[in-house]
Amino acid sequence: MNTPVSHFITVDGTRLHYLSTFDDSLDKNNNITLLLHGWPTSSFLWRNVMANLDLGETVIALDLPGFGQSDKPLRGAYSLEYYQDIISGFLAALGVDKVNLAVHDMGGPVGLYWAVNNKDRLRKIVLLNTLIYPELHWFVKLFVGLSFVPGLKRWMSSGQAIKWTMKLGTASKISDDAIRHYQSAFETPEARMALIKTLHKLDPSKLNVIADGLKELTLPVQIIYGTKDLALPDVAKTMARVKQDLPETVVHVLQGCGHFLQEDEPEEVSRLMGEFLAV
Repeated sequence: MNTPVSHFITVDGTRLHYLSTFDDSLDKNNNITLLLHGWPTSSFLWRNVMANLDLGETVIALDLPGFGQSDKPLRGAYSLEYYQDIISGFLAALGVDKVNLAVHDMGGPVGLYWAVNNKDRLRKIVLLNTLIYPELHWFVKLFVGLSFVPGLKRWMSSGQAIKWTMKLGTASKISDDAIRHYQSAFETPEARMALIKTLHKLDPSKLNVIADGLKELTLPVQIIYGTKDLALPDVAKTMARVKQDLPETVVHVLQGCGHFLQEDEPEEVSRLMGEFLAV
């Protein structure tokens, strides 16, 4: 079992937190897997997946800016271009060339935007319950739209709302300790404002770049998704479209598993990812 270790690094003035199973004896240009979370989580979401992955490689889970223990700037941040620069700078700071990439939720658009613009830096991609295409489900549109309403946007970034989101997104019982960890990242008004800004900067038109670029990928792709996803109700349709665009994609469906499948079924997610990435 791998025990992920907490690290901090500064990239272009932004302090980033990440979890890593890094071993100094490993070649940083080989066998690196980068895990990206979504809204409103952090690298903590991947902790149990990382602990059970046995790849003989380095696994890194980054707290994207605006989340977790990373900085939460209030200006000039959170566009897909911004995150693309952050990911490239982060990997450069670590001395990493190529990666396997696994993405979840909002980490999908963030990671895939970087991926389609950095195809030569990728080995394999794993897609979990995530956004990919510009045709967003009405629930997603409503959720983002509500974040612009003055009274509601304050509630949406509150500890109560984060608890509600994590419970809604899990089919199993999520622990109070885990919920408190997610809540702890947004204890200040500034942090909560940053969380809302991450939604406001999600530009659906930029998902066209991902949709077009995805079709051009020639590398191995794996899909793992839970069917009981109340946050992304059309996830099955999304993943079927990926399979149509990339027929060689390997698909695993976790029946009855929620949106946060890393919380619901970390051992199974680890097993499936491990088998795919180890080949």
